[in-house]
Amino acid sequence: MSPLQSAKLWAVEHLSLAKDALHIHVGLLLFLGSALIFRWSIRSWKPWTVALAAVLIGEAWDLRDSTAYDTPVDLWRNWKDVWNTMLWPSGMMALARFTAVFGRS
Repeated sequence: MSPLQSAKLWAVEHLSLAKDALHIHVGLLLFLGSALIFRWSIRSWKPWTVALAAVLIGEAWDLRDSTAYDTPVDLWRNWKDVWNTMLWPSGMMALARFTAVFGRS
């Protein structure tokens, strides 16, 4: 088992989260965390790209692990993980850009 898979299993077990919920939390953490650390607006594409890059790298690693450890490749599951990770960062960025929800006048 790869280090990524071990870390995901540890997080699921110790945080009492489903894998799908873990993706949602990681996406929000990366989106909001990178905006906070680098002082980027959540209207910017930059924090959104951090979350997207992380999920794509993670899913590529999952696909690599599937082939390396001879487990079935399920592209629908990979797509669902990308969707779960990016839903709230995308929604928050859209709200920040196109509405006054986050203080834009």
